[in-house]
Amino acid sequence: MMPIGPLMIEHRLIERMIKLVDREAGTMKGIGKVDIAFIDAAIEFIRTYADHCHHGKEEDILFADLSHRDISPEHHEMVKSLIGDHVWARQKVGQLVSAKERLANGQASALQDVISLLEALAGFYPEHIRKEDREFFLPVMNYYSKQEQDDMLQAFWEYDRKLIHEKYRALVETLEKA
Repeated sequence: MMPIGPLMIEHRLIERMIKLVDREAGTMKGIGKVDIAFIDAAIEFIRTYADHCHHGKEEDILFADLSHRDISPEHHEMVKSLIGDHVWARQKVGQLVSAKERLANGQASALQDVISLLEALAGFYPEHIRKEDREFFLPVMNYYSKQEQDDMLQAFWEYDRKLIHEKYRALVETLEKA
């Protein structure tokens, strides 16, 4: 398996969640009410799975390695664009957290912000995934030998193996400080 295999499999789960985000945004718009539990779950999913796990492997392993290789200007620009996409998504999720908190604190005007941010994320991810899957992942594998691809795949597995421990160690440390 090429190292892009797990990344593309992760894309399929992200797409499923984003469909739920889009559906929920439509429901919220229709009834004028937010399901805070759903918003919390969506934020957790995007932050932990889509960003930390998935984007983390892309940025910390694949993109970092590509930065040390002689790649085409087109691929170099694509890496910059994809990183910019990740930054944009992180900002939108941060704004969603803020809007959800304002809404939970009784600021009714935050409802539209929550819906708009959900719609923005639902509109963003399909195109971002399409760009990676169809224009980027397979071509950049040509920069790697079979052994280098196997090594990267192993690095991805190791990254995933450590992820849950990092997440919950940080949770405990945060709670200890409180």
